[in-house]
Amino acid sequence: MYITITSQKLGNNYSQSSADFVGYLEKENQGLEQHEMEHFFNQYGDEISAEEVVKEIDGNTAKLKKKEPKFYSITVSPSKYELRKLQNNSQDLKTYTRELMKDYVASFNREIKGRPVSIDDIKYYAKIEHQRTFKGTDFQIKENQPYATKILQLKTEIRNIQEGRAEGNFKRMEKEIAKLERQAPHQQNGKRIVQGMQKDGNQSHIHIIVSRKDASNSVSLSPGSKHKASEVEMHGKKVKRGFDRDAFFAKAEKTFDKTFGYKRNFAETYKARKDFIKNPNLYFAALMKLPANEKALAFKMTTKSGLPIVPSIPVSQAQIALRVFKRLRRGAEVAIKSSSIGI
Repeated sequence: MYITITSQKLGNNYSQSSADFVGYLEKENQGLEQHEMEHFFNQYGDEISAEEVVKEIDGNTAKLKKKEPKFYSITVSPSKYELRKLQNNSQDLKTYTRELMKDYVASFNREIKGRPVSIDDIKYYAKIEHQRTFKGTDFQIKENQPYATKILQLKTEIRNIQEGRAEGNFKRMEKEIAKLERQAPHQQNGKRIVQGMQKDGNQSHIHIIVSRKDASNSVSLSPGSKHKASEVEMHGKKVKRGFDRDAFFAKAEKTFDKTFGYKRNFAETYKARKDFIKNPNLYFAALMKLPANEKALAFKMTTKSGLPIVPSIPVSQAQIALRVFKRLRRGAEVAIKSSSIGI
């Protein structure tokens, strides 16, 4: 499970309205019949139109300054292992979203009129998507980049030869390009993976747009708060503040497991992913104590999906984790090969 929470973009990408973002989330519906479309939904309603989402989000921004985000975007990306547990991707992910948002409000260290924040205090709309494309940040794209650079250089040289600006054997260059295409480490259906290519397999995930203001349009609820859980004195009164992201991510996993009866492997847990980056020795010490089958599966998950990345971890720590991982992976490969687990 990989979850990100980002604030509304206020630069050139998005205007003060949510219309551009909502329109972006409608991209998969283009060209589909009405019954094939995925519609917006919230805690109690289905088939909510994009127009209503924009109206409700844009109309719930009282007293927010021009440069303050009006909404937050939550993206929930279950792993292929988690998706295999679902019977009906769309309906099951809707069910999960509604439970997840209860975890979201429970992670606020805030009170509204003397009581904890409840699910009825937030205004959110969600949408299920089933397609993903490779982005520049994906490890497959990064590791294929040296090959992409050489291929582009050769294509430029060929074009210069064909247009009379240079001399050379472009037939030889074409053979070199074909060789580089085959040698690129990450392939899909016999082709080098490139940015923008649609990913194979089950790619179902959830997009959630949640208003910065509560449903009454009077209280600001920011999951981007730097304060996890604290109290501050304002106007002579003690006020609770903060949002605990760690607690939210951990609750999200437990809710998924409980909802679908999913047995989560050690390597899939949020805590393990954090340990992997922050203290790789601790991570691998815990991993090596697992039963043989669980250990083999953990190493497979880590190897197949790339290194488990946690936001806001220094690059230097990630590099340390990578070195430890490579050192121990050789010994683990024996356990993987001897395991009967099929990934």
